[in-house]
Amino acid sequence: MENQDPQEPVTSNRQSIILVGVLLVIVVLGAMTFLFKSDPDSSGTTGNVTPEPQEVVAEPVVEEVVEEIIDTVEPVVVEPSVTEDNIEPEPVPEEPAFVLPLLSESDAWLKEKLAELTWRKELLKLVIDEDMVRRLVVFTDNFAQGNLAYEYSPLVSPNTKFAVDETMTSEVDGKPVYAWDEAQAKRFSLYVDLLRSFEPEKLAQWYVELKPLIDEAYEEIGYPDENFTDTLQDAIVRVLDMELPKQDVALVRPSVMFKYADEELESLPASDKLLLRIGKDNLLIIKSFLLEFSDALARAES
Repeated sequence: MENQDPQEPVTSNRQSIILVGVLLVIVVLGAMTFLFKSDPDSSGTTGNVTPEPQEVVAEPVVEEVVEEIIDTVEPVVVEPSVTEDNIEPEPVPEEPAFVLPLLSESDAWLKEKLAELTWRKELLKLVIDEDMVRRLVVFTDNFAQGNLAYEYSPLVSPNTKFAVDETMTSEVDGKPVYAWDEAQAKRFSLYVDLLRSFEPEKLAQWYVELKPLIDEAYEEIGYPDENFTDTLQDAIVRVLDMELPKQDVALVRPSVMFKYADEELESLPASDKLLLRIGKDNLLIIKSFLLEFSDALARAES
């Protein structure tokens, strides 16, 4: 055992280890002496016999044994605990960028989109699914100016034609006058139901999404620097400003076509006459929807 420097401070544990080692050496030496004295020699006599020098094998130092044990012990690696703070979120895959179809190839996409926006899909049969964007643009532009471009109507014509109940007639100045039959407004009830099946907010968002194709179609008809939304709002205002007459509407038939007996009504723009034919109840529903849509469109574009 290596001698300790008397000046070096030794802890109580280290002193205990050294003491145990000394006691072990004393016990071993005592046992060897006892065995040597009590063991008979080869002649059978006993007595004091001077033993031959024995090579004493030094016991391993307790300190060295402890250090060897420490060196052989593998360190325990403590894995960090998994918490919400050190969990890296999985990367979210990016959605592919939306690409509008070409104007001339947009009908299929428009039909699919309309089916997503309405819960009355069976009423989409009222929509003409050919050149849909151009029809919308041309018809709206004419309507905003008070005209009706029937050849560009985005909707099919009603199955039943306008008619009057000829039993409800009178004469003024010898000419037959026909009373307006409010039942005729039922011809437009399915169109109003289709309009009501859309949510104004979603319809406005879809309009903004479709706007590049609308602008392209609007430029084609000669408005390269105009904003179609302004034209659309003009058409909406025309509907909202339409006032239905309070008195009963009378019709005359000077030729094949019916005309309004009231000259003031007969002088109205074609678009306003269409609104008269739609009927009071239908027109009120359309006005209510367009008010919501106009507000939603202003929010969507801002």
